[in-house]
Amino acid sequence: MNNGWIAGATVVWRGLLLLVAVLAAGCAGTPVGYGQAGTPKNIIIMFADGTAPTQLEFGKYTARHLRNEGFAVTDIMLREGTLGLLSTHPANAFITDSAAGASAMSTGHKVNNFAISMTPDGQRHTTLMQAAKARGKRIGIVSTATVYDASPAAFSVNAADRGDSQAIVDQYLQLEPDVLLGGGADYFLPAKAGGKRKDNTDVIAAFAGKGWQVVRNTAALNANSAARLLGLFSDEDLDLELDRDAAQEPSTAEMTTAALKALERDNPNGFVLFVENENTDTAGHANDAAALMRALWAFDKAVQVAIEYQRSHPDTLVLVAADHETGGLSPTYAQIDMSSMSSKNRLYVDVARLKMLEGITLSIKGMAEKLGKKPTNEMLDALLAKHYPGFKIDADLREAMIKGQPLERNFSYFVTSTALSRMVSRQTGIYWGTGGHTVQPVAIGAIGPGARLFHGYQDNTDFAKNLQRLLGAQ
Repeated sequence: MNNGWIAGATVVWRGLLLLVAVLAAGCAGTPVGYGQAGTPKNIIIMFADGTAPTQLEFGKYTARHLRNEGFAVTDIMLREGTLGLLSTHPANAFITDSAAGASAMSTGHKVNNFAISMTPDGQRHTTLMQAAKARGKRIGIVSTATVYDASPAAFSVNAADRGDSQAIVDQYLQLEPDVLLGGGADYFLPAKAGGKRKDNTDVIAAFAGKGWQVVRNTAALNANSAARLLGLFSDEDLDLELDRDAAQEPSTAEMTTAALKALERDNPNGFVLFVENENTDTAGHANDAAALMRALWAFDKAVQVAIEYQRSHPDTLVLVAADHETGGLSPTYAQIDMSSMSSKNRLYVDVARLKMLEGITLSIKGMAEKLGKKPTNEMLDALLAKHYPGFKIDADLREAMIKGQPLERNFSYFVTSTALSRMVSRQTGIYWGTGGHTVQPVAIGAIGPGARLFHGYQDNTDFAKNLQRLLGAQ
């Protein structure tokens, strides 16, 4: 054999080995298990309801420029992990609701809007949590909404309609999730105990009787050391971050930490944990940029908890996901007023405008509740001065609020919220396209064993098929 060829080949191989070493060194800061194939022992799904890449970019930009902080969702999960996109349409329409979106992502089957993991033919399909439980895994469900709300319910149980709250809670008692944290105590309690159940069942007491530790405030949650945990911190949804009483209602990060602590106990077969921040969706429906910004920051803190867990438990798959986009978030350059179409009359979103958002101390939802159904000019001016420093409301928006007149057909939720949101838009450049959902694809970030399955542009049913494949259910 030619000695020159051998020498040349040796040089090539040495070069390849050096390249591998350099790449390995460059990945030293990457979470353990980045992009790898294989089967995870644990799965953590971090779910930001109502968010698409636009919301995630908004979270990253504001965290960087207002707090001088990174944003783990984009900087780690999407940048260093496997990145994918999901289409979101349901069985019977182009635009999905949360029930149909989450059902497809849980079962791998398209369902009609408002259905919970049940196809139009009435068939109940196996949910992700049911599949995990059947394979001996521990399961946890966390939400800033009611725990029986559309997304956590669709990942767990089956119902013909997302409004069947009592039936969903009854199924939770049968399913026995090891961890169940969020709002919604009302449908766990009978009317005689201040709840909304139509029977006399106290489901909180029933969980306690089966051995679950029950906690009702933040301090009790943080002090918990039980392996089975029920935490209900509000009768209905937990409050938006702008309005949250931290002593009563824990943050998404605190609930994630407590859930992981509980699920890790007695865990030979691993666990599946679903953590939802519903506040991102609630803020989107209200077109509340300030509330959305803080909800995204709160969600990101919880994602950091999950990433840190994955670093020390490399057999864990962490996913960041969403079911649909809400609000058509559209930060843009717009005219300062209607006096001129000149480029000199444009308002650009800059740090000064974002600092105006940061100065807001009450959500638009909170403002609407304080103003009531018949707001007065005096009430409005007093609340704006207190909670929206630097903002002024134009005459047309003031009139719409006082008279209760909707502004446009595609803003169908709250007249007061729409007018207040438009006030913020006109002075910050952060606009919205609707008060409802849109068809924008949502982003998926994945780190850990099995992450590669989530790469590329997929249907929302593929999300479930990938997860159930990793569980060995398919």
